[in-house]
Amino acid sequence: MDGNSFAFVVYMIHACAQKWNMIPSEVYKRLKEVNCIKQYLVPFYDVLHTQSTEYVVHDIEEYLRVRGKSI
Repeated sequence: MDGNSFAFVVYMIHACAQKWNMIPSEVYKRLKEVNCIKQYLVPFYDVLHTQSTEYVVHDIEEYLRVRGKSI
């Protein structure tokens, strides 16, 4: 993971935490449990970072839902 994708992942964790009224460490834990960071956010950084924050948060919600994780 390079510096840009790392900064993006941190930003998205905080954006999700704010929307879901959670602390960032809990969001990180949930994303890590379903490999969202390594299998979705980092590999698709080139496309995802061009989208709006709201769009990516919604996509992350869908990623979790498909894998049986609640928000």
